Amino acid sequence: MIPFVATDQEISHGRDITWTLRAKEAPQHIRQSWFGTSWIVEVPTTGTRAGRAFQATHLFLTSLRTTPEALLQLVRDRWSIECWHWIRDTQLHEDGHRYRGNGAGALASLRTAALNLLRLTGFQSIREGMQAVMHDIKALLEMAMRQPEHKTG
Repeated sequence: MIPFVATDQEISHGRDITWTLRAKEAPQHIRQSWFGTSWIVEVPTTGTRAGRAFQATHLFLTSLRTTPEALLQLVRDRWSIECWHWIRDTQLHEDGHRYRGNGAGALASLRTAALNLLRLTGFQSIREGMQAVMHDIKALLEMAMRQPEHKTG
């Protein structure tokens, strides 16, 4: 029996994915092996990405005691962070750098600024944005000097 269920759907950026969280109370033998564990959680995801079928299942043990909807949001937030890190590593090769001391933090800040500038300028693809401006100092300076748009309403 699965007593806790929550579902959410994401339709954006060429994706139509449904996330379903199913959780049940952890049995005694798991709670004894992993102290504090409350729930066994399964999160199957199905849908399409760029028109291609997609399916994955994520399994978790957790000690959190919250609503199924809040737990699903936490799982989705985690993957949102992983997605951001994936972009940083695949496009900027961040994991390959071995800076020490203040250099690591300074370069991470510069990478974050660069990614945010590309997004603010309207690039949906970081790779395309980098290719568009990497050899164009004027375009880079224009991006850096761009004033943020103020939203009303």
